[in-house]
Amino acid sequence: MEDNQPITGPQTDEAARPAAGVEYTDDNIRHLDDMEHIRVRSGMYIGRLGDGQQSDDGIYVLLKEVMDNSIDEFKMGAGKRIEVTIEDNLRVSVRDYGRGIPQGKLIEAVSKLNTGGKYDSKAFKKSVGLNGVGIKAVNALSSRFEVASYRDGKVRRTIFQRGVLQSDETLDSEEETGTYIFFEPDDTLFLHYAFQPSFVETLLRNYTYLNTGLTFLYNGQRILSRHGLEDLLRDNMTSEGLYDIVHLKGEDIEIAFTHTNQYGEEYYSFVNGQHTTQGGTHQSALKEHIARTIKEFYGKNMDYADIRNGLVAAIAIDVEEPMFESQTKTKLGSNNMWPALPQEGRAVGPTVNKYVGDFIKTEVDNFLHKNPLLAEVMLQKIQESEKERKAIAGVTKLARERAKKANLHNRKLRDCRYHLSDGKGRQQESDSCIFITEGDSASGSITKSRDVNTQAVFSLRGKPLNSYGLTKKVVYENEEFNLLQAALNIEDGMEGLRYNKVIVATDADVDGMHIRLLMITFFLQFFPDLIKKGHVYILQTPLFRVRNKRQTCYCYTEEERQKAIADLGPAPEITRFKGLGEISPDEFRHFIGTDMRLEQVSLRKTDLVKELLEFYMGKNTLERQTFIINNLVIEEDKAEP
Repeated sequence: MEDNQPITGPQTDEAARPAAGVEYTDDNIRHLDDMEHIRVRSGMYIGRLGDGQQSDDGIYVLLKEVMDNSIDEFKMGAGKRIEVTIEDNLRVSVRDYGRGIPQGKLIEAVSKLNTGGKYDSKAFKKSVGLNGVGIKAVNALSSRFEVASYRDGKVRRTIFQRGVLQSDETLDSEEETGTYIFFEPDDTLFLHYAFQPSFVETLLRNYTYLNTGLTFLYNGQRILSRHGLEDLLRDNMTSEGLYDIVHLKGEDIEIAFTHTNQYGEEYYSFVNGQHTTQGGTHQSALKEHIARTIKEFYGKNMDYADIRNGLVAAIAIDVEEPMFESQTKTKLGSNNMWPALPQEGRAVGPTVNKYVGDFIKTEVDNFLHKNPLLAEVMLQKIQESEKERKAIAGVTKLARERAKKANLHNRKLRDCRYHLSDGKGRQQESDSCIFITEGDSASGSITKSRDVNTQAVFSLRGKPLNSYGLTKKVVYENEEFNLLQAALNIEDGMEGLRYNKVIVATDADVDGMHIRLLMITFFLQFFPDLIKKGHVYILQTPLFRVRNKRQTCYCYTEEERQKAIADLGPAPEITRFKGLGEISPDEFRHFIGTDMRLEQVSLRKTDLVKELLEFYMGKNTLERQTFIINNLVIEEDKAEP
């Protein structure tokens, strides 16, 4: 099928038939044991494999599965510290001081699917590790897996290789009760992997925000939280709060929120200590009821979008037997706080929506009545958002109509088949991405090379506008920004985001770098959560091609070029790629496939976004010019022999 042809529905029966002559017999029917099934169908258990360069890669899911069990012990009141060591960013050991896995069932607990203590609600009332799957996946997908259980003056230690038991022994021990787990991800599955310390630290910090009183020792570094979700917001906010963070706690629920001057909304949500990055019923309830409660408090005809504009909020709830939408547990699907327990004479509990709503209605309303000065600051922020929205209402309506018409015949967008969102705010399991590139030649190369199932292309016309210091009106007045916003489907928030990765793909020259900065400025200015949630990336493409008659090497740095020249021998052909359009579609296919090199754009509190944007993208031309000249001189000095 030509790439520009319309995408049709499922293949016809004729196209779906197996090739003639292919037999289907009893020999084709196979049974896989538990460990084999995990290795053959790893995506069912941990999602993507990856090499550790992205925060949702499989090695972090393995670490999280081990950590969840230790956290469950803490939540049951057993053990207040967990030691995590990652050697050479490759090998992981976790030691908790909980109750220890019952030794008589140790092997079954780590190697037999649907085996675990979480089915017994008496032992684990509000656990996140529910399905008896996680630790088995770690075992099966590790080249070496070791587990030791310390209980009653004994230690039982077992060692596995790729899920196959190698040794099992029980000895006397005077060590503290608890569990020790070591695993080394299988490098035949996780190719060239390495744990990134920043991702690991973020994972551990999120655990501490939800479990005050718990201490991690991560490679000797002490990590803990004293104020829960209040600490989480304070550590993650990149804009100053307009008022002190409101932090409210109840039985099985905790929320924190404030407003900032940034555009959009920003949410962090958790269930039983699990970071639900894709939200779910609890996050939807938070959004709905906090806006409703604030509106009712002021007794004014406010628009919910104005109330939530600039809102930064977090929610954590504890649920008995939560239902997640996948094994990776990134989205809560169930709507019951606890199941029916007829044997205890208890009916089905309230829905998550009602439980969250009742708490917010009571606690937030009471808080605002008790803090009139804070309520006044909040009202002022909402009124400012309302004023700006009304000022651009006419422009917004026309822009939406233009975007809808353009999307019917949008030559700027070459879409893909599968998306992260179904268009109705419901997110799906998808590794879809969109390349934002400049010029017909570059977008043409990517379009001809891409996977039409998961890779879309959006073509810019020249350099985009510098949006720093402008209001959101420019998003609707500027045709390219308007069409890009419509393509991403993020006007009303991240829930509608159609692509898991938004990839800026530009030439490796000064103009290309400038376009990168302009696009990042646009996202930081109007959609900062897109970056904070880890959706924005920079595509790395090779600078050089070094080849002879036998071999071709693509080099991303000068060091790689020099090594390739040495490896290939005398007089290889060397090509310098000055632009994406100079790379043929056949070659480009290698650079946006399974080995695609991406650099994630990250955003931290210490980045001082406002100051950075003001200096690099503001109107301080002379100051910036002086900075560039001084740094160029430094580089020239370094280059002198």
